[in-house]
Amino acid sequence: MTRSHAGAVRQLPSTSVSVAVDAADPITQAGLAAGLSRGPKLALTTVAEADVVVAAVQTADNSTLEALRSLPMPPPARIVLVVNDGWYADLTVAAERGVRAVLWRAETQPQPLIRAVLAVAAGEALLPSEVQGELLDQADRLQRNVLVPKGLTPSGLTTREIDVLRLVAQGLDLAEIAETMCYSERNIKKILYGVINRLGLRNRVHAVSYAIRNKLI
Repeated sequence: MTRSHAGAVRQLPSTSVSVAVDAADPITQAGLAAGLSRGPKLALTTVAEADVVVAAVQTADNSTLEALRSLPMPPPARIVLVVNDGWYADLTVAAERGVRAVLWRAETQPQPLIRAVLAVAAGEALLPSEVQGELLDQADRLQRNVLVPKGLTPSGLTTREIDVLRLVAQGLDLAEIAETMCYSERNIKKILYGVINRLGLRNRVHAVSYAIRNKLI
């Protein structure tokens, strides 16, 4: 099975990126640091000062990812995970721990490693095809088993709630939204207040801002 990553970073960071290596094996630590030292836009530093941390692990499982909590990374530092053998972790856990790129140890040469660090620093994510497949499988299970039975989308909002927020953003008042969606004005108010209360927002404007910021509308 082919394991590939993007060959180039769409948008290089405008300033140098501070990067640190965390590995239990000193030989791996030294090898990764030597490879990163070839990157002209990379500056090696400590984990506590890094923009991106390259963390080397034997196997990626949930306990391994949980151990990443102990890394003294400054927020919002991100992780490039170098894995020796196999992916057995929940990708939502990986994302919560700051993992934004995964590389297989056997294929981690200096240039792909440098590209991965620069990509992560630029806000991108790089995942091998196997991990991407697992991500899609997890999303499908979440959709079928959790969200659809509750009438929710992956955003945590219902399609009806998203439609209401979109119409508010377009400048329609409650009466116009009610007419457009064939609901009563009272129902539209109930939908809006439900979103505001559930998400801990202040008002309609805040709700629309939330939806736009999270690319829901």
